[in-house]
Amino acid sequence: MTWMKTIATEVWGLFVDDGHFAVSIVLWLAVTGGLLPRLGIDSSWLGIILFAGLGLILLESAIRRASK
Repeated sequence: MTWMKTIATEVWGLFVDDGHFAVSIVLWLAVTGGLLPRLGIDSSWLGIILFAGLGLILLESAIRRASK
């Protein structure tokens, strides 16, 4: 059974190098796609908010990676 866990971990590692980065992006996409339109935010701002959030996530990840 441990060999299955090893294989799953290796496959996950092929596609996801930084789990925190990947989860942050998925959560931000869920927020901007699902929550923000329901709050009544003008749709012309959604793209800007999406871009800014993804940029901040990338910046945070780069800073965290550089400090290792």
